[in-house]
Amino acid sequence: MARVAVHLAAPDDASAIARIQRDTWRFAYQEVLDQAALEALDSGDVEREWREAIGHPETDVFVATEGGHTVGFSVSGPAPEEELAGPRGELPEDSVHIGLIATALVEPRWQRRGHGGRLIAAAARALRSRGANRGMTWVAESDSATLSFYRDIGWHPDGTVRTLDTGGVTLREMRLFGTLELRVTEPAHGAS
Repeated sequence: MARVAVHLAAPDDASAIARIQRDTWRFAYQEVLDQAALEALDSGDVEREWREAIGHPETDVFVATEGGHTVGFSVSGPAPEEELAGPRGELPEDSVHIGLIATALVEPRWQRRGHGGRLIAAAARALRSRGANRGMTWVAESDSATLSFYRDIGWHPDGTVRTLDTGGVTLREMRLFGTLELRVTEPAHGAS
């Protein structure tokens, strides 16, 4: 079996992250994202934006590798108040101790090998080191695989839903919260 690892991204990882985002979104989200949004992923701006994210002092970008291939990434950091607020603008009592996992993507051909779990575990460790004691994320209601993944690690919807306009198509996302004390189990040897 090829060596697998997760490490903090370096600026040189920006092109691989942009490629993974482009390829994964085109595969997984073509039904829920507007064509213009998908075409924008071909722009050189995407790689520049990833370089900026990697260098941002409050953001942790991790990449997953298998053998010599970059196969996935995650992005985490402090949860912005507007993402934590309830319907009337109220914040949870522990809002300063909640971290956000903004995204975690693994290329479809590299899925089911434990990369997602390793990325989330790395993001959770980074959030704990920044003082967070629980995490949150947003997941598309139609993304049953990702919802199942988060439920398996103990994260659950809190009943808050947001609707995003992706340029002619609307995307409904559910807000999930969960523990940052994760125990990642490796897939069985030979799992695809």
